[in-house]
Amino acid sequence: MTDAAVTLSGAVPATDQRKASRLTRLVATPSFQKWAARFPLTRRLVRSEGQAMFDLVAGFCHSQVLYALVDLDIPRKLLVHEMPLAALAHHGRMAPDRMAVLLSAAVSLGLIKHRKSGIYALTTRGAALAGVPGLAGMIAHHDVLYRDLADPVAFFRGEVETELADFWPYVFGAGAATDPDSAAKYSRLMADSQLLVADDTLAAVDFRGVQRLLDVGGGTGAFLTAVGAAYPKLQMTLFDLPAVAPAAQDRFAAAGMTERAQIVSGSFRDQPLPQGADMISLIRVLYDHSDDTVAKLLASAYAALPEGGRILISEPMTGGSAPQRAGDAYFALYCMAMRTGRARSVDQISALLVGAGFRSVRAPRAARPFITSVIEGVR
Repeated sequence: MTDAAVTLSGAVPATDQRKASRLTRLVATPSFQKWAARFPLTRRLVRSEGQAMFDLVAGFCHSQVLYALVDLDIPRKLLVHEMPLAALAHHGRMAPDRMAVLLSAAVSLGLIKHRKSGIYALTTRGAALAGVPGLAGMIAHHDVLYRDLADPVAFFRGEVETELADFWPYVFGAGAATDPDSAAKYSRLMADSQLLVADDTLAAVDFRGVQRLLDVGGGTGAFLTAVGAAYPKLQMTLFDLPAVAPAAQDRFAAAGMTERAQIVSGSFRDQPLPQGADMISLIRVLYDHSDDTVAKLLASAYAALPEGGRILISEPMTGGSAPQRAGDAYFALYCMAMRTGRARSVDQISALLVGAGFRSVRAPRAARPFITSVIEGVR
């Protein structure tokens, strides 16, 4: 249904409406809910659905508990030493009774455990929170996204001047990313989280036979360093903005890859991509940009590749006709708050690749869609 199908009064034409099913209307009645909660064959389902609904209702509180833990650095503290309430309260500069509420909330979410001795320790889930690269940094910058979503209806109507776009100024072009502090903040978060993306991408893609890999928008080289370690003979080129790309030099030097890693500074918005690669990777790049910008970038990639060259797209994606929590209930909103791009499905990205001239487009099954999904194409 298009916007034109909506009348001036805001009503949708009857031909575009369908009455809710009888079962849906029945389940929504309080009398049915009361009966189903007692009936032996349905009460387990009712309890499960009720718990799931309450988790949605309380989700904002859960995310704020998570944010407070990260902001107070509690997971990292407990990763080193298990601690009593008094020590954690002192560390957090808050009254013990208030710290006890935060810790109990964390226990209920499976992040922390409270031993009989009174000592608090991390669970395996909490240890992952402390140890997974980039996860704490990702949570720590959510205060910006929370503010953007404070009025969700206005947000979805496009009436909010979101702050998240200012957190990632690089997406607006080369001129917006010249501030060293902004570039450094962006680079740290991207580099840390890029390691997980690299792991899943390497598990899904075979780089054997690739002579030179050009990573467009490669930041400080975290992805190339991971691929280069797995394929010691691979030659690599990193292409990114002038304020970002030079920082990759130290990373390549530390990994002993200086001789086979070339750095080219520039912007794909207004410059052609470097020639000479037989594979181009775009790691978490497309969802930062509009369809027009993406189409131009893919056309530029097509022009830079030789016949038979390959293109690799790796980023979180939506579920398309089968929506998924990570892509559709997080990354889609995140991209909307950034105001420049959007999360896309495998089919949407595949269509953009085909439109640019690529063939043999394939999408291996994602091991962890909440981290990344992969699409490949051939020139």
